[in-house]
Amino acid sequence: MHSFQIHTPDTAPEPSRALLREVGENWGFIPNLHGALAASPAALKAYEALFALAEETDFTPVERQVAFLTVSTFHGCEYCVAAHTFLARQAELPEAELAALRGGRPLEDARLEALRRFVLALVHERGKLEAREVEAFMHAGYETRHVLDLLVIIAAKTVSNYANHLVATPKETFMADPALAWSARK
Repeated sequence: MHSFQIHTPDTAPEPSRALLREVGENWGFIPNLHGALAASPAALKAYEALFALAEETDFTPVERQVAFLTVSTFHGCEYCVAAHTFLARQAELPEAELAALRGGRPLEDARLEALRRFVLALVHERGKLEAREVEAFMHAGYETRHVLDLLVIIAAKTVSNYANHLVATPKETFMADPALAWSARK
């Protein structure tokens, strides 16, 4: 299998260098995912733009993490599930809900469960949903904006999940914490 390089600002193609430096300044380190994506300036820019736009959606930090984790578990992305477990804890997602998400089980919070189910339906059915599925999501208190905002979140995670599968992105040092570990193999 092809070996992918995890780039630094010194080894990345010139068009990726400034963005990698910016990522390092914003995060305090350059995630291996970004280092891998830097081989394609377009892929790195796309992921950064999508992730930034996901932060601008009308979802709370907890709701965003529910959506990110739902997509990442669906795609079986161990790197992203570990990373978003860490971020979900920072967003103060209750541990019981986090464990349920990681295990693919329903959530106790009815609104978050409606979000989880809708995200699963979107990715599973590739957006070809029946009116009743959209109505059930809206009935849980979400709006048209939320339906479309989820497309941004799903796009961001699809880029990162697929990249991590292709690259076999090495996990970050903090991901060595057994509490973050997750396996797609059941």
